[in-house]
Amino acid sequence: MTWMQRLKRVFNIDIEQCERCGGHVKVVSSIEDPAVIEKILAHLDLQEPSLITGPVEARAPPFQLQIQ
Repeated sequence: MTWMQRLKRVFNIDIEQCERCGGHVKVVSSIEDPAVIEKILAHLDLQEPSLITGPVEARAPPFQLQIQ
Protein backbone atom coordinates (compact mmCIF):
# COMPACT_ATOMS: atom_id res chain seq x y z
CA MET A 1 0.00 0.00 0.00
CA THR A 2 1.45 3.39 -0.97
CA TRP A 3 1.54 6.34 1.42
CA MET A 4 -1.07 8.08 -0.74
CA GLN A 5 -3.40 5.11 -0.31
CA ARG A 6 -2.75 5.15 3.46
CA LEU A 7 -3.60 8.86 3.67
CA LYS A 8 -6.87 8.23 1.88
CA ARG A 9 -7.72 5.18 4.00
CA VAL A 10 -6.76 6.55 7.42
CA PHE A 11 -7.45 10.29 7.15
CA ASN A 12 -9.86 10.35 4.17
CA ILE A 13 -7.40 12.60 2.30
CA ASP A 14 -7.30 12.13 -1.46
CA ILE A 15 -4.17 13.98 -2.55
CA GLU A 16 -4.64 12.86 -6.14
CA GLN A 17 -7.67 15.15 -6.55
CA CYS A 18 -7.56 18.96 -6.38
CA GLU A 19 -9.77 20.33 -3.59
CA ARG A 20 -10.66 23.43 -5.64
CA CYS A 21 -11.38 22.12 -9.14
CA GLY A 22 -11.59 18.33 -8.66
CA GLY A 23 -8.91 17.77 -11.31
CA HIS A 24 -6.10 15.21 -11.18
CA VAL A 25 -3.03 16.18 -9.11
CA LYS A 26 0.39 14.65 -9.69
CA VAL A 27 2.81 14.38 -6.76
CA VAL A 28 6.23 15.53 -7.96
CA SER A 29 8.15 15.23 -4.69
CA SER A 30 7.84 14.18 -1.07
CA ILE A 31 9.92 15.14 1.98
CA GLU A 32 10.34 12.10 4.19
CA ASP A 33 13.64 12.73 6.01
CA PRO A 34 12.79 13.63 9.66
CA ALA A 35 15.82 15.96 9.96
CA VAL A 36 14.69 17.96 6.92
CA ILE A 37 11.10 18.10 8.19
CA GLU A 38 12.28 19.37 11.59
CA LYS A 39 14.42 22.03 9.89
CA ILE A 40 11.46 23.24 7.81
CA LEU A 41 9.16 23.32 10.85
CA ALA A 42 11.79 25.21 12.86
CA HIS A 43 12.12 27.75 10.04
CA LEU A 44 8.34 28.21 10.01
CA ASP A 45 8.44 28.48 13.84
CA LEU A 46 6.21 25.40 14.16
CA GLN A 47 6.86 22.39 16.36
CA GLU A 48 4.10 19.98 15.36
CA PRO A 49 3.05 18.91 11.83
CA SER A 50 -0.58 18.99 13.05
CA LEU A 51 -0.26 22.79 13.34
CA ILE A 52 0.11 22.92 9.57
CA THR A 53 -2.68 20.54 8.56
CA GLY A 54 -5.10 21.14 11.44
CA PRO A 55 -6.88 18.52 13.50
CA VAL A 56 -8.02 15.26 11.93
CA GLU A 57 -11.53 14.01 12.55
CA ALA A 58 -11.73 10.83 14.61
CA ARG A 59 -13.42 7.77 13.16
CA ALA A 60 -14.50 4.39 14.44
CA PRO A 61 -12.09 1.46 14.18
CA PRO A 62 -12.58 -0.87 11.21
CA PHE A 63 -15.17 -3.59 11.54
CA GLN A 64 -13.65 -7.00 12.30
CA LEU A 65 -15.62 -10.11 11.40
CA GLN A 66 -15.60 -12.70 14.19
CA ILE A 67 -15.71 -16.25 12.77
CA GLN A 68 -16.65 -18.99 15.22
